[in-house]
Amino acid sequence: MAEEAELYPKKILEYMEGFLVSKTLFSACELGVFELLQSACLSAGQVSAALSTSVDGTERLLSACVGLQLLNTHTHTDGTGTVLYSNTEMSNVFLVKSSPKSLYHSIEYSSRTIYLCWHYLSDAVRDGKNQYEKAFGVNSKDLFEALYRSDDEMVKFMHLMNSVWNICGRDVITAFDLTPYKTICDLGGCSGALAKQCVSAYPESSVTIFDLPRVVQNSQKHFMMDQDPRIAFCEGDFFKDELPQADLYILARILHDWTDQRSVELLTKIYQSCRPGGALLLAEALLHEDDSGPLTVQLYSLNMLVQTEGRERKASEYTRLLNAAGFTHVHTHTTGKIYDAVLAIK
Repeated sequence: MAEEAELYPKKILEYMEGFLVSKTLFSACELGVFELLQSACLSAGQVSAALSTSVDGTERLLSACVGLQLLNTHTHTDGTGTVLYSNTEMSNVFLVKSSPKSLYHSIEYSSRTIYLCWHYLSDAVRDGKNQYEKAFGVNSKDLFEALYRSDDEMVKFMHLMNSVWNICGRDVITAFDLTPYKTICDLGGCSGALAKQCVSAYPESSVTIFDLPRVVQNSQKHFMMDQDPRIAFCEGDFFKDELPQADLYILARILHDWTDQRSVELLTKIYQSCRPGGALLLAEALLHEDDSGPLTVQLYSLNMLVQTEGRERKASEYTRLLNAAGFTHVHTHTTGKIYDAVLAIK
């Protein structure tokens, strides 16, 4: 009985309340708290007036952000004891929209799309399929027709990809020495963020981004206004159309969208297009071989269930898929960040 009395479900309570943390962050971003406090130190009343929000609600939100270490507090020097709020350094770097490393758009996509799909996680586990139809009323038979169900939604997703590669892209691109590969094709390269990391790390290289016509058009319109001459676009469907010739192909966060069968289909097509000595670089979040984690990747795999046809995989599982497509020389590098690198050489 004494042992039972001492039990306290700390972890379970943390997990149960985890969504409260997420929505606090999401709402503070959506309301513009971090933009406002980027270079200012303001009271809850001043923040409320600037954002057209209630003073009481604003005060509670700001207080929670202090508890999450997203905001700092200061006492007003006029002797009134008024609490003032300012961004932490972390918030200025990662939560302010204009920052080069901003995660704002990733947070926005998580709040307005992923969060709604996760409402149906139990259904996804029961059915074994994504939940776009229940979450958004769209047919998910064609995965990317559902994912890109409007130009606005497509641009939101592209912003997500942009912010991810601004944070993790260089680690993936430099996990192996890619200097020998001068012509690179980024299949499903989306906004061009990873291509920019490529030409930055390997100035002698050139990158062709191969993606669906609507994606290419939105990339050029919203993300590549000052286009680097070493980066080009090519419209097409990598399952249906001929692939551009390249020394190195890149699949970054692509295979986790698809079943093993579809993945092998795509990998075989790349192998056949690949010159002898050419290579394929995968950028994916790798699960531990003993199923022990990482927790983030395990949760990402659940997200693949509610959002796609795919899953996150172990290095050995990617190796098996690559071997099935014809690649025999496969190397893996864990970066210590969200995404890891797998290099397959023909």
